[in-house]
Amino acid sequence: MTTQTMGRTQQFLEEVERYSAHNYHPLPVVLVRGEGSWVWDVEGRRYLDCLSAYSALNQGHRHPRIVHAARDQLDRLTLTSRAFHNDRMGPFLRLLCETTGFEKALPMNTGAEAVETAIKMVRKWGYQVKGVPDGKAEIIVCENNFHGRTTTIVGFSSEAQYREGFGPFTPGFVLIPYGDAEALEAAITEHTVGFLVEPLQGEGGVVVPPEGFLQRAREICTHHGVAFMADEIQTGLGRTGRMFCCDWEDVRPDVLIVGKALGGGVYPVSAALADAEYMDVFRPGDHGSTFGGNPLGAAVGEASLQVILDEGLAERSAELGAWFMDRLRAIDSPHVEEVRGRGLMIGVVVKESSGTARPFCEALQERGILAKETHHQVIRFAPPLNIAREDLEWALEHIEAVLTA
Repeated sequence: MTTQTMGRTQQFLEEVERYSAHNYHPLPVVLVRGEGSWVWDVEGRRYLDCLSAYSALNQGHRHPRIVHAARDQLDRLTLTSRAFHNDRMGPFLRLLCETTGFEKALPMNTGAEAVETAIKMVRKWGYQVKGVPDGKAEIIVCENNFHGRTTTIVGFSSEAQYREGFGPFTPGFVLIPYGDAEALEAAITEHTVGFLVEPLQGEGGVVVPPEGFLQRAREICTHHGVAFMADEIQTGLGRTGRMFCCDWEDVRPDVLIVGKALGGGVYPVSAALADAEYMDVFRPGDHGSTFGGNPLGAAVGEASLQVILDEGLAERSAELGAWFMDRLRAIDSPHVEEVRGRGLMIGVVVKESSGTARPFCEALQERGILAKETHHQVIRFAPPLNIAREDLEWALEHIEAVLTA
């Protein structure tokens, strides 16, 4: 590494430090190019991307079919707003509904917007259909959750930092321990309209719920007339080795929330899906987004979803993920407490006696692997689902060296 190239990296880091809000703590690498599972920095050094932009790059960087769809649409029409129809939203939503098995979809842009959409929909359903008194609707959520960054969403987080300084918060949410079906049933009242849950907690540390929890939660919600709301923004679209993580227990939610990989790492696309019973509570003027369902996003979303289906990325994630986790668990490391996850959404938990996960991620970066810590103690490995097995073989040698050092 020359002084000149080191200077280029430092220049970019100092520029961001000067002009950006300090709301992230990224690894000190400045990326300029990506292809498949690999990225390059300003110094020309190559890295294996083992984070996939928090599962937004399930199809890899710059997948040719997705990039082609974006370029083609850029030459035709990019934005109409929902004041007018466009020729791309309908085909996109049809594919999305046919793939997920829901009757209707409401397209948005970011994951948090899709979560907010689901909250509004289920609350209004509770008032209009279930008969909950106006202003009394409650939604049950889980401790250690992560559903986004809006003030409503952080208001029902159990993470102190997400809430500190941002109140007052929206009422109407009840916290229960994650994975505790008995606590779920005990928390339900006549005012409960929904249960919002991640089928596997990603940002919370790649936490897998007890076996049978999702199925039991589904039964409880059905029995009490409560909408089961699955946040599959990170876990969906093949990431955990099934098309959706709820599929591990053959659970069909009432409301499905998707995002991240729906945009193929090219453009932000998200959606809330449900059958007409829930979706038809919306009427013109109730909810919307200037960019939601725009022709560029719809073209990208349709191509992104089609790539996952055509290339069997969920099946590939199941196969590679099981193999990769077995290999990680076989590493005899004095620093590792456990390895957990599903598919290619894997967390390596670092013992507190060994410090935090951050230094391990920094050591991996030095060896050409980009991973990121979450919840202080967990190294998260979530590479693109079309990653080559030989690339993971190469990575395992360096991961073992770092974990056993």
